[in-house]
Parts: sequence; structure tokens; C-alpha cells
Amino acid sequence: MGKNGIMPLSSPPAVADRQSWFRWAALGLGAGAAASSVIAGATSALAAHFAKEVVTPRKREENLEILAVVQTGEGMEVILPANEDTTVEGIYSLYFDEGRGHARIGSIRSFVPREGTVQRTVETVYSGDLRSAVRGWWSGAVYPIPSALGFADEPVDVPVAGGTAPAWLVRAESPSATWAIMVHGRGVQRSEGLRAVRTAREVGMTSLLVSYRNDGEAPFAADGRYGLGMTEWQDIEAAMEYAFRSGAHDVVLFGWSMGGAICLQAADSSRYRTKIRALVLDGPVIDWMDVLTHQAELNRIPAPAGRLGQWLISNSFGRLVTGLSTPVDLKSMDWVTRADQLTVPVLILHSEDDEFVPVGPSAELAERNPVFVTFERFYRARHTKEWNVDPERWHSVTADWLRLKVFDRVEPKRLLSGP
Repeated sequence: MGKNGIMPLSSPPAVADRQSWFRWAALGLGAGAAASSVIAGATSALAAHFAKEVVTPRKREENLEILAVVQTGEGMEVILPANEDTTVEGIYSLYFDEGRGHARIGSIRSFVPREGTVQRTVETVYSGDLRSAVRGWWSGAVYPIPSALGFADEPVDVPVAGGTAPAWLVRAESPSATWAIMVHGRGVQRSEGLRAVRTAREVGMTSLLVSYRNDGEAPFAADGRYGLGMTEWQDIEAAMEYAFRSGAHDVVLFGWSMGGAICLQAADSSRYRTKIRALVLDGPVIDWMDVLTHQAELNRIPAPAGRLGQWLISNSFGRLVTGLSTPVDLKSMDWVTRADQLTVPVLILHSEDDEFVPVGPSAELAERNPVFVTFERFYRARHTKEWNVDPERWHSVTADWLRLKVFDRVEPKRLLSGP
């Protein structure tokens, strides 16, 4: 009964249908919002994880199983799982025992695809007992210290923010006005640059192989995070200061991977930029946004999460997630877009098969600025392993280019080689 004993009228059918539709629509919208919230939450979490991983220094993972070590009539050989790294000819390193052990690995002796194994020559064991090792990691940093190349181990300390950064000094045969400063990449140390010392010395340069913040040798930054080049260049400026106090008049910066981005930032921002004669960049990061997009795809991270990860790195709102004290301006490190602002001679050596830093931006930078940028394309080499695959070509191309661009002299043998 209704008020005053009057029976309420039933809702007309059309009105009832509309009310029912509204109820179901509301339920549908609620379910959709909930699903969207779940998706957004998952995307945000993935983006946060991705962004933090990019800027946080990590210990190297021993991700390569050492199957066996055998003694042959010619020496020691190691049997490893066959993968995209271990089946490429060249000279490499096998680190084991959490990096305390180090062996130099040479030519492939046998490759059995059906068994998924490869057997390679062990050229020398610098440290540790390889025969008892079970896991390790593959590296292009072949030599552990300068004396492994026949040069004196001359340790020096470079004053940087927070203390001193250890470095190696490898002197030229005669006093050198132009020094080479070797800048290693992300997640490795100064030994990476030893591959270039003989080349630098042949053209008359003293080499300074430096460490920088967060690399495990130099003092950590206050936030303990990589600046992807935006902050590390200050330690390279300190290395240049050391070189100038020690008799250098100018420098050539050599950079591998993220070290390339650091060198580009130094050439752009340092008060000594007019004293930088040239850059030699191996597998360099020319455009961080391109690299991060590639890495997101490689790790099967959805594009929206990858883009959000980039935003978290480059925006002040992302600091709570990344731990960065200052956002990284990724756009300012896009040297393809800034190609016309590059006015120092640059040699880029980059492999078509680089799995970490795509070769595209390197090639495009050279196309956009052919006056200052020389691009040398390699094949089959993995990330920053151009020298390892073809050390003679790496050496001759680099030495000839330096003679031509830095020292204004041309050796009679040849100029740059082709691909």
C-alpha cells in the first residue's frame, strides 16, 4: 500500500527498461573502471620497475654456465653453452667466481649445434681457478690491467666530488700534448678501455683510463644512481683537469656505450670543451629514448609501460620511484635531433648486430652531420665488441682517422676502410 492507502502505479514498461539498462550500465562501467584500474596499476608497476632498473647500479649476473674445462695437447679449452655471444669468433673474457676469476678466451675449436655447446681456446687465465668454476659471464673487456698489454701499471687518483677516482696512466713513448681519456660503459669498469690503449699510443697519445661515480671503483653519487651521462661527465671533466695539470694541452675522449653518452655530454657542457679535439665512440648511446624503447621491446615490456618508465626517469615526479636526486633530461641527450650542434670531430664504430644499443641513431647522426661525424659499420659484433671481432680493423680505422682528424697527417698505407 502507498501513502493514504492508494496502490502505487507500476512503472511503464519503457521506464522499467531504461531503469534496468541504467543499472546494468552502471555495473558495466564499474567493472570496466575496475579492470582499467588493474591494467593501469600493472602498467605503473612495470614502468616503475623498468625505470628503477635503468638507473640503479647492479652487480654483474653470472648468467653463463661453464660446462667443462679440458686439457688438450695444445693447452686448455673451455666448453660453454652455445649462444649469440659464445659462437662469435674473436677474443673475449670469461669472468667467474663473482669477478675474482678472469680468463681470456680465444678461437672456436668446435661447435655442435645439436648439443648446444661450443668449445673455445683458453688463451690465458689471469686470476682464479677456471677448472673449478661453474658459472660466469662473457665480456669484451679482454685485459685486466695495463701490464697484460706489456705496459706499466701506473695507478693515479683523480680528485672528484666525494673523494678520488682511481685511474691508470699509460704514457706515450715520448711526452704527449694530446691525451686520450678512456670512458667505460654502464655496468663495467675502466679495464674496458684497455683495448684502445695500443692504438692511442701508436699515434702518440698518453692514455688515462678513468673510473667515475657509481661504477664500483670511484665514489658513489649521493643518490647512488646513474645519471646516464647527465652527471657522470663532471667526473670526466675532473679527469681532463688532471691531464692538463700533468702536461696535456688537449684531449681525445674515447667512450663505450653509456661512456659515449658521457663523452657527448662533456663535449657539450664542460668548461674545457674547446680543448676536446675529437671523440672516438664505440657502440655509443646517441639517443637514450631510442635505447630505452628498444630495451622495453627486448624485455617484452608493453609500449605504454616503457613510455611511462621514460617519463619517470625524466620527470621530477618520478624521483620517489627511481631514487634520482635530479631527473635525467632524456630529450637533451638525443644527438640525432641535435646533430647540427655537434662541432667536434666524431668517429663512431658500431655493429649492425648490437643487441643492446641499436645502430640506427649512430648511422643517422652521421647522415645528418657528415662534416663532423664519421661512421664505421661493423658486422657480427655484439654490444661494444667491435674490437673483439676484428681488432686489426678497429685499430687501423681508428688510428688512421686520428692521424687525419687530430694530428693532421696521413700515413701512406691507407685511409678509412669500408664496411
